[in-house]
Amino acid sequence: MIIDIHTHTFPEKIAHSAIENMEQNIINGQGFEVKCARIPTVQGLSESTKRAGMDLSVVCPVATNERQPEKINRLAAQMNEKMEETGVFSFGAIHPDCKNYKEIIDEVVAMDLKAVKLHPDYQNTFFDDERYLRIVDYAADKGLGIIVHAGEDVGLPRPIHCTPDMVLNLWKHIQPEKLILAHMGGWRLWDEVEEKLVGLPLYLDTAVVLNRKFPVTMSEEQFLRMVRNHGAQRILYGTDSPWYEQSQALKDFTDTHLEEQEKRLILGENANRLFQFI
Repeated sequence: MIIDIHTHTFPEKIAHSAIENMEQNIINGQGFEVKCARIPTVQGLSESTKRAGMDLSVVCPVATNERQPEKINRLAAQMNEKMEETGVFSFGAIHPDCKNYKEIIDEVVAMDLKAVKLHPDYQNTFFDDERYLRIVDYAADKGLGIIVHAGEDVGLPRPIHCTPDMVLNLWKHIQPEKLILAHMGGWRLWDEVEEKLVGLPLYLDTAVVLNRKFPVTMSEEQFLRMVRNHGAQRILYGTDSPWYEQSQALKDFTDTHLEEQEKRLILGENANRLFQFI
């Protein structure tokens, strides 16, 4: 069983322009070029998923303003009706400025979207802000997963809106059972993640951290150490597709020196245990 817990798509009308803008943001922010690895649509993701021989790709939609979540979530529910055909499932979206956050979360639960995605950089809100705390608290109470971009964003490098210290500040108030920190807990903050977060009962995903096309990636030595110190049962496989070609990402992961049981847990068993996709 192979489940990619962290992917992205865009509506066909804006897919190419959105990716072009993001590619330019990476050049502006980092000084290096990262190209989209596939057509950034649902169809493109479905084709990529099947080509890589995976069972499921999970879309993590980002609401960039408070007017978007209801529409995004309706489209997500429609997408999920075709999951068996496409091999694609979508989580839900919410924005910290949503005053009606409880209603939105209730709708996410009713539509069985299983989790919500938060992106503190694109939502311009620090992760330990009261607006996120109330969302995380209510979502966790409803049994939803919360997947959050953690660490630096390559297109929006400063300021960082989700650091290990911010996670700890939130953790003082709420200990959600299904909190997933993307990019192994914090892109480019892995030493700090090891010091402060590894071992806590939360989940880390592997999105893009082994992509050797990026000038800065995690070493395999650190990756293995973090997996084993945190526990393979709390690591979820993710690619951040379309920023990492899924077939290559799967090869890079399986080529690591993890034990076969560790690989099975990470590649899909953990995600399916959490969310009962399949």
